[in-house]
Amino acid sequence: MFASPRWHRHGRPATHRELREKRLELLRRLKMVSPPDASSHHHIPSLLRARASHIFTDGCVFLGGALMALLMVWSFSAFVSPPNPSVPQPPAEVQRDIQCREKARVPDSLHDPPERTFYDDPGLSYTMDRPVTDWDEKRKEWLRSHPSFSSSGGGGRLDRVVLVTGSQSAPCRNKIGDHLLLRFFKNKVDYCRIHGCDVFYNNVLLQPKMHSYWAKYPAVRAAMLAHPEAEWIWWVDSDAIFTDMDFILPLDRYEGYNLVVHGWPHLVHDKQSWTAINAGVFLIRNCQWSMDFMDVWASSGPQSPDYERWGNLFSTTFKDKIFPESDDQSALIYLILNHRELYQDNIYLEGEYYFEGYWVEIVPTLDNITRRYAEIEVGDVALRRRHAEKVSEFYGLQWQRRLREAESGSDEGRRRPFVTHFTGCEPCSGDHNLMYSGESCWSGMVRALNFADNQVLRNYGFRHGDLLGSAAVEAVPFDYQADGRV
Repeated sequence: MFASPRWHRHGRPATHRELREKRLELLRRLKMVSPPDASSHHHIPSLLRARASHIFTDGCVFLGGALMALLMVWSFSAFVSPPNPSVPQPPAEVQRDIQCREKARVPDSLHDPPERTFYDDPGLSYTMDRPVTDWDEKRKEWLRSHPSFSSSGGGGRLDRVVLVTGSQSAPCRNKIGDHLLLRFFKNKVDYCRIHGCDVFYNNVLLQPKMHSYWAKYPAVRAAMLAHPEAEWIWWVDSDAIFTDMDFILPLDRYEGYNLVVHGWPHLVHDKQSWTAINAGVFLIRNCQWSMDFMDVWASSGPQSPDYERWGNLFSTTFKDKIFPESDDQSALIYLILNHRELYQDNIYLEGEYYFEGYWVEIVPTLDNITRRYAEIEVGDVALRRRHAEKVSEFYGLQWQRRLREAESGSDEGRRRPFVTHFTGCEPCSGDHNLMYSGESCWSGMVRALNFADNQVLRNYGFRHGDLLGSAAVEAVPFDYQADGRV
């Protein structure tokens, strides 16, 4: 609002004449105007033109000088303030992913166009007794009308995953069963919050005749229809725990496949073993092939009039099968063995990491794994750096790199097991396999849950000092693990 007075170098305000002479002197030095003659004060238009030229030139000089000063400061700071060595720089593939995410549109969940979709078809059924047809085209049509959810439209990711899990609707018979199931579910929510996958927890029989092992398939089928934006549906049994919160599914590896399960081809084809595959954790692509395959897979379930015959056939085929009922795991192996031309090329048997791992062999190793990670952190300040939970995936990739550098070859046996599966422990009913004691099951679950929880709590500044002490936590000091103490 108010102009500041211009000050002479001796401290008093400069007169207009002095200011004019200084400006003209500056212009003469820059050779922008000729030196004035004695009568120049009579030529007002010339003075006005000179004054206008001076203002423009003065501004150019000022801006040029300011720019040079900024460049000098920036150049100097690059030498005196090098990048913080404690901040790891993202590898090229991470930088590309960051750029893609920055360009992606946010899915618009506040708008549903009025155009008709498969949801408006009265013949569509969510139950497994009525097949779904033309599902690939129906999904594409829905995504075209909802482009913010489409990977091709930049709003979603091709690897969008919905995790489905569940338990029974009635209270558990085991007195600590409900508590354990709550913690198992919390573990899955923690993992999905860190990695951005959606969760559907089902605790009702969507098809009453399909109970026990078979109850998962109606839930998976319903999730496919409820989530046309999802590329993968990920079933995880209620008694499975994520014990590596950093690990990210290598979905690029499964391009061209529609079903991923933990298994070993030689045990399937050479040994014909019932334990060659575990169907308690699987990824299934949201496509027509999967719809058709699940109809065939579930056809040997308890809703079938041939249920008992299927059980006898599976018991005859798999000599190590220990119970007579028809189960989904036996049905899957049977289909791979007897219909290779139809299914084998679409099914990926994952055995390179713990897509799901047997708890009996994993739980005793948790203390050694904890020490191994602590040893690596001692020499890597970047891994010890505190960070927001939202950027945990970035640090997970740094861990993967460091683990591979520590030893050549596979990460198996050095990194945390991805999923620990408490098969045979039956936390809800308490009717555990007699191969194990109840105490080994319950204490193993608590240790694995707290092992996983420590990875989550650390971002919040706390940890369990004792893996068997669920209630007690201690604060994590700054630069934790710098001295290698576990």
